[in-house]
Amino acid sequence: MSKVENYQHVTVLLHEAVDALAIREDGIYVDGTFGRGGHSRLILSRLGEQGRLVVFDKDPEAIAVANELAAQDKRVSVVHNGFETFQTALDELGIDKIDGALFDLGISSPQIDDGSRGFSFRFDAPLDMRMDPTRGMSAAEWIATASEQDLHEVIKNYGEERFSRQIARAIVAQREESPIDTTHKLAQLVAQNVRTRERGQDPATRTFQAVRIFINRELEEVEAVLPQVAGRLKEGGRLAVIAFHSLEDRIVKQFIKKYSQHAPLPRWAVVKEADLPQPPLKAVGKAIKPGSTETEANPRARSAVLRVAERSSGEFSVIE
Repeated sequence: MSKVENYQHVTVLLHEAVDALAIREDGIYVDGTFGRGGHSRLILSRLGEQGRLVVFDKDPEAIAVANELAAQDKRVSVVHNGFETFQTALDELGIDKIDGALFDLGISSPQIDDGSRGFSFRFDAPLDMRMDPTRGMSAAEWIATASEQDLHEVIKNYGEERFSRQIARAIVAQREESPIDTTHKLAQLVAQNVRTRERGQDPATRTFQAVRIFINRELEEVEAVLPQVAGRLKEGGRLAVIAFHSLEDRIVKQFIKKYSQHAPLPRWAVVKEADLPQPPLKAVGKAIKPGSTETEANPRARSAVLRVAERSSGEFSVIE
């Protein structure tokens, strides 16, 4: 059995997310976070022979699975890159407009459960945390060079950790004696500096989350891709985003709200509401969360939130 087959991924909000896309048989769709292909396979089952699916992922192991799928299904195109390259990738594939895009944000179960990837404090492994370990700086390299202030700000802002300053100070002191280059070294150091613990949560949880989000530029990628998608959707096309972290969900929520409203007018302008240009997006329903059956079967689904927007006929332009 290959490594990519060893770790199982339970797709969260599978049917809800794909249903939200309102698949057209001959449509062009994007799965911006392929993972192990749960959403992609369901999308393909609803596409006709003329339909097309473009899948993105940074993770080489996810891309290996995606390439296997593409070898079996000519409707699939694979992009080994982050989804912030959305527009460039579509241009290279000769695609102008799309009928829908789905993003399942954050880390996947195979990445967490493969101890060698360095995402989890449950395994002792090199402190890597890169979704694509062939590119960029590892968590260990960043921790070895970041200033105390930068460490504090990342752990506080991305991990919402109350003891971020103490943890940052301890990291700087420890690395002068020996490198913090494994998951256990970081987890033990954090545990020594988190004075109160949340029930059922390891004291290292927030710090590991913060470093992972920072190393992979997860929030910046979400902010970059949303306007790219809105500009590429056909009228009636759908954007569906599943977020697991409050910071990601806030970005998605605010983006949909911003572009579902009329652009701000000067105070002196007197315009009837009926004469205002139509906003480029409209929110579709309320935020969707997993039901009790799904969360009991897959506890990692508990924090998932699905938000959906539809492209209108209104012109889209980025609002600063």
